[in-house]
Amino acid sequence: MNQNQLNNAFTLFLSLLVEAMPFLLLGVLFSSLLLLLVDEQKLIAWLPRNPLLGAIVGSCAGAFFPVCECGNVPVSRRLLIQGAPLPVAIGFLLAAPTINPIVIWSTWVAFRDQPEIVVLRVLFSLIISIAIGCIFSVQKDLRPLLQSTVTRAMLQLDPPLRKGGKSEEEKDKPALLQSGSFLLGQSGSPLRMDAKVLQTNLAGAKPKKSFGNQLNLFLENTIQELRELGGVLILGSAIAAIIQVAIPRDIILALGQGPVTSILAMMVLAAMVSICSTVDSFFALAFASTFTSGSLLAFLVFGPMIDIKAIGLMLSVFKTRSIFYMFAIAGMITFLLTLFINLHIS
Repeated sequence: MNQNQLNNAFTLFLSLLVEAMPFLLLGVLFSSLLLLLVDEQKLIAWLPRNPLLGAIVGSCAGAFFPVCECGNVPVSRRLLIQGAPLPVAIGFLLAAPTINPIVIWSTWVAFRDQPEIVVLRVLFSLIISIAIGCIFSVQKDLRPLLQSTVTRAMLQLDPPLRKGGKSEEEKDKPALLQSGSFLLGQSGSPLRMDAKVLQTNLAGAKPKKSFGNQLNLFLENTIQELRELGGVLILGSAIAAIIQVAIPRDIILALGQGPVTSILAMMVLAAMVSICSTVDSFFALAFASTFTSGSLLAFLVFGPMIDIKAIGLMLSVFKTRSIFYMFAIAGMITFLLTLFINLHIS
């Protein structure tokens, strides 16, 4: 890479970073505010038990709980343990990183000249998350899908999972585990819901925290997420800049203009880069002039669902086989939807 290419790459890198950083900061602030403002126990009470309605509600909940793919896994785990139906948790897990105001806004800013990208990104994300939520709802016994620590916690809090009736104890469920247990970060070491932790929470009501403690929780979570996600954003922006400058343009054009190869290339890139959904639209924008509309959508829809950096957290909830099925189904539906865009609309 010569000096001119280095200068071009650095300029592109800085432009991507400057455009994306405000949206990352907004996303982190909203995620931290959830720790203080949301009463999840009341939320659980009115969640629908019908699989289709549950998947729809869970998928659309991201519009009201703007967390990216670094926050959706902990929230989904807490929902499951507290007794939310599986379609609700899976719908939220897959759709929340895309179906939230900050991501929609950032996508609009990046693709204001292509508003159909914004609409189709939201629509396709909803279709995929609802479909997968309904498919997984067929499995009534959750033990083959979930990690044993999660199922044990669910049995402690929800005796009917043992295929019995509702007990008197179950009518008065305890509050959710403290929100900060997960969202405070500790990447690679999520809180395990073992018996000791459960007993601590079952023993009594959650104590009310002082304003000072709440403020510390908010600041701590904000700093932790900015540190983790900021590093990923910098790495992703650098990769996008290097690809655009270092790889010969004829190779990019050959991949990017094929209706099938462009989609596959961008799906692989989305899985490898795993950039936060709050700012991934700016990453995709770097390829807008050379790749098809369907492939850009594939990146924007598939990437937030298949986040490599969050697999460690996902493994604290789902078994490996469940995650593989989830990824495979999401990939197939994404490919078919975006291929239709390439063949009939682009």
